[in-house]
Amino acid sequence: MTANDRHAGVPVTIVMPTYNEAANLPRMAELVLGLPIDGLHLKIVDDSSPDGTGRIAEELAEKYNWDGHRRMSVLHRTEKDGLGRAYVAGMTAALDEGAAYVVQMDADGSHPVEAVPRMLGTAVASGVGLVVGSRYVEGGSLDEEWGRHRVLLSRFANRYARTVLGTKIRDITAGFNLWSAATLRDVDLATLDSAGYSFQVELKFKAVRAGHSAVEIPIRFEERTEGVSKMNLSTQIESALVPLRLRMRNRRS
Repeated sequence: MTANDRHAGVPVTIVMPTYNEAANLPRMAELVLGLPIDGLHLKIVDDSSPDGTGRIAEELAEKYNWDGHRRMSVLHRTEKDGLGRAYVAGMTAALDEGAAYVVQMDADGSHPVEAVPRMLGTAVASGVGLVVGSRYVEGGSLDEEWGRHRVLLSRFANRYARTVLGTKIRDITAGFNLWSAATLRDVDLATLDSAGYSFQVELKFKAVRAGHSAVEIPIRFEERTEGVSKMNLSTQIESALVPLRLRMRNRRS
């Protein structure tokens, strides 16, 4: 039995938040919906992008949804309210629609689309609740376009969060993750506090605390070729504070 046989027909939703990703979205939709996964659905969560990303997403959904097959959908939000809240909205909708697995993926092309079947096969074969596309396990790597400062900052952020929270996940800040529906329901997405990038850390921490296992598989993280990064000073500050808050909260519980 092949890996594809093991997950044939398994309902999988890729949740992809967008804000000003008009230049990237058509290519990403083509790559994602070309994957050899029968039950695959792409859900775009757009935060009212002023560059028309939401309109383009609707046009793409019309293109890919044919003959009764709903392969792509768009969730429009009325404001730019943070990556974490966009993910909560998209993942909650995916669960309500019957997804057995939910994948988090950036719209900028930094996450290797071809790794999704491998992540799904790992989850189905091992029964784990979380598969992380990891930059920091053996075989993982970062694009050479990343400057030394960004590499050091990323590695420090991971080491800092791991140390504060006492977790063994090496890439706890990773944004490329596959979750089982059971794990997301146990975490209770509505209880998550993080609005920004630290959502990645909080969700993984709470999943492990709830008793779910994680497996990391190596990926190569690419630099975006279009658009600009959404990381800013406020999200960096939040990322530093959230692990401390989680640690203090769980000491009291």
